[in-house]
Amino acid sequence: MKISKILITTVIICLSAILAAAQTAVYLDVNAPVEDRVEDALKRMTLDEKIAMTHANGKFFSPGVPRLGIPGLMMSDGPHGVRAEINWNNWGYAGWTTDSATAYPALTGLAATWNRDLARRYGTSIGAEARYRGKNVLLGPGVNICRTPLNGRNFEYMGEDPYLAGELAAEYIQGVQSNGVAACVKHYALNNQEKWRDNIDVTVDERTLNELYLPAFRKAVQDGGAWSIMGAYNKVNGQHCCHNELLLNTILRGQWGFDGAVITDWGGAHDAREAALNGLDIEMGSYTNGLTTESAFTYDDYYLGKPYKQLLLAGEVPMSTLDDKARNILRLIMRTSMNGSQQYGSLASDEHLADAQAIADESVVLLKNNGILPLDPKAGKRVLVVGENATRNLCKGGGSSELKPRVLETPLEHLVARYGNVTYTPGYRSGKAMYSSAEEIPETELDSLRQVAVDLAREADVVIYIGGMNKNAYQDCEASDRADFHLSYKQDQLIAELAAANPNIIVANISGNAYAMPWLDRVPAVIQSWYPGSVGARSLAAVIAGDVNPSGKLPFSFPVRLEDNNAHAKGALSYPGIEDANGPRQEYLDGIFVGYRHHDTNRVPALFPFGYGLSYTTFSYGKPSVSSSDIVDTVTLTIPVTNTGNRPGSETVQLYVADLKSSLPRPAKELKGFKKVALEPGETANVEFVVTLDDLKFYDPARGGWIAEPGKFNLLVGASSADIRATVPIRLK
Repeated sequence: MKISKILITTVIICLSAILAAAQTAVYLDVNAPVEDRVEDALKRMTLDEKIAMTHANGKFFSPGVPRLGIPGLMMSDGPHGVRAEINWNNWGYAGWTTDSATAYPALTGLAATWNRDLARRYGTSIGAEARYRGKNVLLGPGVNICRTPLNGRNFEYMGEDPYLAGELAAEYIQGVQSNGVAACVKHYALNNQEKWRDNIDVTVDERTLNELYLPAFRKAVQDGGAWSIMGAYNKVNGQHCCHNELLLNTILRGQWGFDGAVITDWGGAHDAREAALNGLDIEMGSYTNGLTTESAFTYDDYYLGKPYKQLLLAGEVPMSTLDDKARNILRLIMRTSMNGSQQYGSLASDEHLADAQAIADESVVLLKNNGILPLDPKAGKRVLVVGENATRNLCKGGGSSELKPRVLETPLEHLVARYGNVTYTPGYRSGKAMYSSAEEIPETELDSLRQVAVDLAREADVVIYIGGMNKNAYQDCEASDRADFHLSYKQDQLIAELAAANPNIIVANISGNAYAMPWLDRVPAVIQSWYPGSVGARSLAAVIAGDVNPSGKLPFSFPVRLEDNNAHAKGALSYPGIEDANGPRQEYLDGIFVGYRHHDTNRVPALFPFGYGLSYTTFSYGKPSVSSSDIVDTVTLTIPVTNTGNRPGSETVQLYVADLKSSLPRPAKELKGFKKVALEPGETANVEFVVTLDDLKFYDPARGGWIAEPGKFNLLVGASSADIRATVPIRLK
């Protein structure tokens, strides 16, 4: 009897343990549908566990549910590489020796490739590095439109056109997420300047919002399948983006069907009630400036911490808001940190360096060439290299995109390797990279450095100038816009005097933005390249030497003057905005006429137009044909393109659509397709575009959506927005 009681007691204890385990164990079958796993976890969680998931517990970490074996999320800055490890609870670097990564070219450079395959390769490669480092969320890509060349963060974005940015972003995202790492598309939305970024109130009309500033985000969500979105710092129409009802509830969730997690930019939350109600899921970095400052508040004091709990318990916000947030976060966790099919990844491998170089090779844009390029290394010329960017570490500074590369090469070392007889002098000095203040370089020092360079130029056979911009404050840098449209540190004077001393000068500037070129007519060649990352310096040297035939095309227009940019042409209210008693505000008075849409429609010639780029070979465009002159659902346009030169090369064929008569003003043309083709000398490729009804549509607020009006359209095929080689009329009945 005694034994039976002991046995019964033991059985009861075992059954209790099994039942307890069943209540805490999460559905771990990775082959089960994600939604089943999410719901299984959700029903086991307590109120406090759900709330804890909605805000950070470290600088780049948010918690899971330890009791249920659900891991948290580890995030990392991108989008050009996995950032060096940051301390858990402050902004200092952890000082690891195992976090050196591959630095990829800036996203401006990716955009200049106009190559979808390279965008996918970029994402796959960087995603593998994030996976190896144990990161679940990579904070990128950025797809904000380059509205003004003064935006300090344009180098993190993909140009002035939403179609180009969206096409490349979708490929990048799919590449990243193939590693079980979430891409976090940023900065949603209208974060098109850094000045007053924390609280500027942007007013934009409905049509401009939908036609220009949202399409790249929509494509990132619907075609890229992005698992997370980062809200921007600024306000839109009076409400902060990180808890903006229109942007998050109505558009992102409602119209686009986004099922991922919305994450604040660091310090981007400002109100507990709005954060609870308006679609925010994870709050990061509150009570800091998102970049450097610290706070005495604990993580539980975040808006989605104790204040949110109080609102829930008081019945002031529905409990369903918490379940919705928890579902979105759990779904993100199941896709990433609990994704059983993910690989181990790899870090700073030779394969990843090859990926970075392939991207850089196709990103370099040849803007001008009177025949001096390519510069034959066998000619034995005495080469003078001038410019700080020939040797500067361009992975430092810039804000959150700063990187710690395992490999970092410079243009100078590759030019020395090719030409041998090379002399170098900086010509100017820019100072250290800083976030919030610009170091003033004494004019006497700049004058002295310039004079040394000019004297050396007189003795050289050819001068290669590698200057441009860097990632100092008020250059290409987070948290500040550029101070001037001209190159800083008296570079314009330096280039002009070098050209006067030696007419054989090649200007090969590096930047993430357009800039003035008052010296353009005095130099025989201009190359534009972008922040190169680990090995992009090889690509610049290879283009100069002719080992690589340049094939990059500009992802944004270079205006002649700042006033030729439409945001600036509309006055201070348009950019940078004005301050009043309620804080800074601005109106997008340029509307849909941004970049080439403005230059081409309003006949304001650009210095170098959108989509422009030369080659060491030439291409001819043949006679196009269409499947029908009337469009019902689609029309197929085919055009032969031939390499008519004596070098292999690649050409980006661009398709624009022009609406010849519409009820609302439309741009002279809009990009609706592009294809990059590699051709041997004499080779012809038939380039095909499928034009759909969506390509003819514009957004009409009065009719509440996208419409295509019957009438005549022109399909324009060209080598840039200003170089149209063929026009084909079609009609929508």
